[in-house]
Amino acid sequence: MSETEVTTAPRPLLLADGRPAARAWSLDPALRHLNHGSFGAVPLVAQERQNQLREEMDRSPVVWFPALPQRVADTRVELAAFLRVSPGDLALVPNASAGVSTVYGALAPRPGGEIVVTDHGYGAVTMGAERLARRWGGRVRTARVPLEADEEQAYEAVVAELSDATGLIVLDHITSVTARRMPVDRVGAEARRRGIPLLVDGAHAPGLIAAPLSGVTCDFWVGNLHKWGCAPRGTAALVARGPLREELHPLIDSWSAADPYPDRFDQQGTLDATGYLAAPTALDFIEHTWGWETARRYMDDLAGYAERVVGATFAELTGVSSTVDVGMPVPGMRLVRLPAGLAATRVEADALRDRVAGELGVESAFTSFGGVGYLRLSAHVYNTAADYEYFAESCVPVLGEWAASTRGHHSGR
Repeated sequence: MSETEVTTAPRPLLLADGRPAARAWSLDPALRHLNHGSFGAVPLVAQERQNQLREEMDRSPVVWFPALPQRVADTRVELAAFLRVSPGDLALVPNASAGVSTVYGALAPRPGGEIVVTDHGYGAVTMGAERLARRWGGRVRTARVPLEADEEQAYEAVVAELSDATGLIVLDHITSVTARRMPVDRVGAEARRRGIPLLVDGAHAPGLIAAPLSGVTCDFWVGNLHKWGCAPRGTAALVARGPLREELHPLIDSWSAADPYPDRFDQQGTLDATGYLAAPTALDFIEHTWGWETARRYMDDLAGYAERVVGATFAELTGVSSTVDVGMPVPGMRLVRLPAGLAATRVEADALRDRVAGELGVESAFTSFGGVGYLRLSAHVYNTAADYEYFAESCVPVLGEWAASTRGHHSGR
């Protein structure tokens, strides 16, 4: 890698008045925020819109709640346009996991049925699949997909686990742990041919992919709008197509329980739906300020720069390459291999995340796959090259010391 490749950074995005993009968010200036992918970040205009809606709700709740289902239905139309799907296919749920749980609860019992997942799956989603399999008296089969597997290899690994006993496939659109795509389009076509329902966990897809369901054949798809879309937290889409969707019901039965899908999801008692209603404000802010295509290109360019700078610093420190071969990479996120001794398990990765935030003042994501620890870099429009340069200069040496200390402790020195 040449010095030019390492040091060439994308120019920061600015607001219309010339201020840094970060000024549109209320992020703590005492922290470096390098982990947008986990919980997102809500721009001030969307926070203000949600606060206005909450004030309206609290001023006249008896007026607010009877009128709420229609407002949610109108919002679904706007959000469906962003995802480029039919409003009649889209229901709003609090998060991707809630959408997955809704699907698990709707499927008819299949005695002895098997559920196919991959070893890249989100832990909570896989645990839900295991609970469903226990109710069925069946089991979960895990497709082992190497991190470096290309589309064909990943497809073959998943299909190899299918059988006449398969009652459901659960597949990530973009994996959380390993920041890679899965071949949901090809697996979906094969699942449809075999008559096997497919549930796609697209938690990271909205905002990173312009039309995430284009070309994808699946029965159920869930995606968080509060990650890359920057909507208020607790805002996600459940997209369902085909006859099985009529079995879907919200986790809370309310007065719309007898309505068809997706209308029955628009009313759920006294839940605070202001996050749903404010979501279009967040999406429109990105579009009107920079345009989503420009934003996505910037996020990907910046993530690539971050990977090069941080990876080169780790390599210089350890003498070992930190480059990770990800078979189906995604925009906006990258993996960098950590020195041995760090984040070998999920528990260790989470503990490292908390320690780095508390001691080094950086919000970051650490993951573990196959016993190897990784730094998962993610970038949004408010990030700049300086954020990742700071991490490389100030945090990488400390992480190297922590890794050496851990290895020394394990060796008994």
